[in-house]
Amino acid sequence: MSTPFTVGTVGHFGLAVRDPRASARWYERVLGMREEFTYDEGVAVGSDGVTIALFRGEPSPQTIDHVSFHLPDAATLRAALAHLKANDVHIEDPADEIGPEAPGSQNIGLWFYDPDGYRLEFSVLGGAKDL
Repeated sequence: MSTPFTVGTVGHFGLAVRDPRASARWYERVLGMREEFTYDEGVAVGSDGVTIALFRGEPSPQTIDHVSFHLPDAATLRAALAHLKANDVHIEDPADEIGPEAPGSQNIGLWFYDPDGYRLEFSVLGGAKDL
């Protein structure tokens, strides 16, 4: 079955968080996002690539395995790791932080958590050659 359209890039997605204002500050400080707008129950933060609507609610990190953000190269990924550590971010595997996204993958990643327990990833497509 064909569709009469092609899905584009992700415009935004919403995450239930305990404190939208505090979460927005974390996303701004740690991920370099900017506040885009506020609304009754939340704050939207974003970058040129995506907007995240942070709304007051019961966090449910088990409903999403993870959200991945692409970085341009392995050097930037290593700089991101240093930045995460400097900001005391919970990194998933502190012994071997950067590695293949899956066994045999040519993509590399780094997994970490936001304050509400959502699993996030920085990834470099084809970055395995630079390890």
